[in-house]
Amino acid sequence: MTFHIITLFPETIEPYLKSSIVGKAEQKGLVKVKYYNLLDFSSNKHKKVDDRPYGGGPGMVLQIEPIIKALNSALKNKSKLKVKVILFSPAGKQFTSKMAQSLASRYKHIVLIAGRYEGVDARLKKIIEDRLFAKGGKIDELSIGPYVLTGGELPAMLLVDTISRQIKGVLGKEESLEERRLGVGVPAYTRPEVFAYRGKKYRVPRVLTSGNHAEIQKWREKSKKGKS
Repeated sequence: MTFHIITLFPETIEPYLKSSIVGKAEQKGLVKVKYYNLLDFSSNKHKKVDDRPYGGGPGMVLQIEPIIKALNSALKNKSKLKVKVILFSPAGKQFTSKMAQSLASRYKHIVLIAGRYEGVDARLKKIIEDRLFAKGGKIDELSIGPYVLTGGELPAMLLVDTISRQIKGVLGKEESLEERRLGVGVPAYTRPEVFAYRGKKYRVPRVLTSGNHAEIQKWREKSKKGKS
């Protein structure tokens, strides 16, 4: 799996991914992360990649041309059927773990377009779908939550992390995927069995130290459903 991140600020993303489980997966050859700095694709002598919005208003809008050039570079010599292009938008569909599983299993290349300022020129989506995906491919607009960020770099990191951990071998063992092993939200405990703090003792649920695997599984199922 190769992630292609189109951004104005690759230096904000790379350190985190290099130091995370994604960095280890890169060393193993399981994933690859490539960066496309929009400034490198500007045809303006001042490396300008944004401009004022038509109709007025505050802020700046990212121009189409540098993004298209960066996208063409990312897609060069690649089968469009194995590529998914994602544009981050507060108005996009909510990203989920289920989407991450689907993306990890269906595609070899994922292109993440990290917008900035007031966003990207709205014509970009139609141009990508009309020209780069002539057979009817679609660009996905995704959001990571019901809030507005200053840019798409944080969402890009989140998607790379979330999708990468669905790829076999990235976490070492398949059982490491909490959402498959336990379910999201199941409480976890470790040593010591009893922790004393300010005169009070906090104990691990006894069932987890019982050695009774059937009862432990029942407890986890109840915890997952919020009944414990």
